[in-house]
Amino acid sequence: MELARIILLLAFTSFAFSCTCVQGRHHHKKHHSKNSIALPPMADPPSEPPEPMNSTSVPPAPSPQPNAPGSGMNSTNSTSPPPLHIPIGGGSSGNSTNSTNVPVPFPPAPAPTDAGTNGNSSNSTTIFDVRSFGAVGDGVSDDTEAFKSAWVSACQGGTGVLLVPQGYSFKIRSAIFTGPCQSGIVFQVDGIVMPPDGPDSWPQNNNRRQWLVFYRADGMTLQGGGLIDGKGEKWWDLPCKPHKGNNGATSPGPCDSPVALRFFMSSNLTVRGLKIQNSPQFHVRFDNCKNVTIDSIVITSPALSPNTDGIHVENTETVGIYNSVISNGDDCISIGSGSINIDIQNVTCGPSHGISIGSLGKQSSRACVTNITVRNAVIKHSDNGVRIKTWQGGSGSVSSVAFENIRMDTVRNPIIIDQFYCLSKPCANQTSAVYISDISYTNIQGTYDVRSPPIHFGCSDSVPCTNITITEVELLPSQGYIVSEPFCWNVYGVSETLTIPPVSCLLEGLPRSIMDIEAAKCF
Repeated sequence: MELARIILLLAFTSFAFSCTCVQGRHHHKKHHSKNSIALPPMADPPSEPPEPMNSTSVPPAPSPQPNAPGSGMNSTNSTSPPPLHIPIGGGSSGNSTNSTNVPVPFPPAPAPTDAGTNGNSSNSTTIFDVRSFGAVGDGVSDDTEAFKSAWVSACQGGTGVLLVPQGYSFKIRSAIFTGPCQSGIVFQVDGIVMPPDGPDSWPQNNNRRQWLVFYRADGMTLQGGGLIDGKGEKWWDLPCKPHKGNNGATSPGPCDSPVALRFFMSSNLTVRGLKIQNSPQFHVRFDNCKNVTIDSIVITSPALSPNTDGIHVENTETVGIYNSVISNGDDCISIGSGSINIDIQNVTCGPSHGISIGSLGKQSSRACVTNITVRNAVIKHSDNGVRIKTWQGGSGSVSSVAFENIRMDTVRNPIIIDQFYCLSKPCANQTSAVYISDISYTNIQGTYDVRSPPIHFGCSDSVPCTNITITEVELLPSQGYIVSEPFCWNVYGVSETLTIPPVSCLLEGLPRSIMDIEAAKCF
């Protein structure tokens, strides 16, 4: 009896002690929630990082100098590509953001909350969860108006985070998100965002040339561990699209296809951490923007998907594109007219059409591009490596371009300048052309597809290319042992080191008409 009494007493004491501990923990949790931001963890990095350079053949390049294009976007003292900042929130390491399956919805979100600390409203960050504005996230319902309402509230509310939560699939029609906002807004995509499924599902009164547009969105950050899925498959199959079948024929008719993400007349933009796939046309496009940083994004679409450029830049100044992986059916990165100070580093590209400047000068237009750097890149299984392409009859100039430390893996045209770019055959020969000068190729190594020469410089009959510099280029055939001869046409420059293959077709010095040509330069 005495033993049983002792056992009961110990059991009661243990139970009382455990209750006290649970209450203590519960009290601590309540106290902590008043002074912290309860947000999802930081998003995981892209699943496929850029391939490392072969240290025995492609040594790393020095870090950009403080005044190099793109190096001063986030700090005036920066000497390297801007590091990936810690996001406000992001997805976990699960696979929900990599699937287009419709997830099981969570309970409805609460109303927008103030996530500030210590009651200091001037430093607070408000979370605008799109579910609080009526978004369902079942992949079927139209969530466009909810996203627009969340944007307006976040834009007018000072420092805010528009949250697209993980575990949901949101369907949005063509929409324009307009600023300027009270302060820099963070558009946090941790779930899946998708458009209507193909041209037949696209509302008739919606713009068919663009899907998600950010206009005058100064200071905005678009980030997260989620997925923007353009659902472009049915757009690619329109009869007007170029098909690579037996006949390769196209049919007349409406051919407009939307760009997935377009930024227009905006400054101080950041895009990072996202996965973007299967856009009907360009994946990301910047028009008339300034001070843009793109970091650690992944863009994917099939190799034969038409006109699916990864990142397109036009009439835009000071852009840094870093640490990203792009695989698509057109140019990985395309640089259009009016582009100034573009810095591209640590990008893995392909299969694709390579990294291209152009096309420029179409329909006798004037095109101006200057101060472009592509450094520490890998281009694999692509139609082109680094390319400059212009139409005949144009005017303006391309100048101060540097391609450095680039690894080629089975690329059909590793180095190419094409001033006879033409989509229809034959194209009439014209006397005017965009002037190309001051282009350098340094430490470009790897293999090429033997169907084309590894180096192709096809310059205008009347406006030759000048000041072309080649240093430490080594390109070997990926099949067989016969090294193809480079092709040169009306190009002036110098090979500063012994290259493989030897480039003996460059013309020395400068053409007689150089003074007239120099006068045509934009800068």
